[in-house]
Formats: sequence, structure tokens, C-alpha cells
Amino acid sequence: MGTRRTKLTTIRLDLRLADRAKRALGAKSRTEAVHRALEEVVHLDHFKQVMLKYGGKLKFEGYID
Repeated sequence: MGTRRTKLTTIRLDLRLADRAKRALGAKSRTEAVHRALEEVVHLDHFKQVMLKYGGKLKFEGYID
């Protein structure tokens, strides 16, 4: 995963939501769940930007069984 810059901070969480996210992400702690959820948001934003830029402009070259 590499070295991360981290900072200890306090945030208010809906504990039920945090625990659901923890289970859904397979995280071992709420902190890990928050980190993984933030990473997912960043990845989804990148995907969205790529789709806005290239959506419908790429040609699929392959096969489907």
C-alpha cells in the first residue's frame, strides 16, 4: 500500500453506516473503512472523468463468449 501521510483527526460518524461500510468493504476497522471508502470515491471520480472524456469514442476490439 505504500507510505501514507496521515493525521489524527476527529470526525462524527453514523456508527451503523460506518459498520455497514466496514462489512461491505471487508475492512478490519472503521478507520480502514473510511480510508477505503475515500479511495473508492476518488477512483469513481476518475472513472467518471474518463467516461466524460472518452465515453462512446473508444472502439472495442475483442470477443465475447
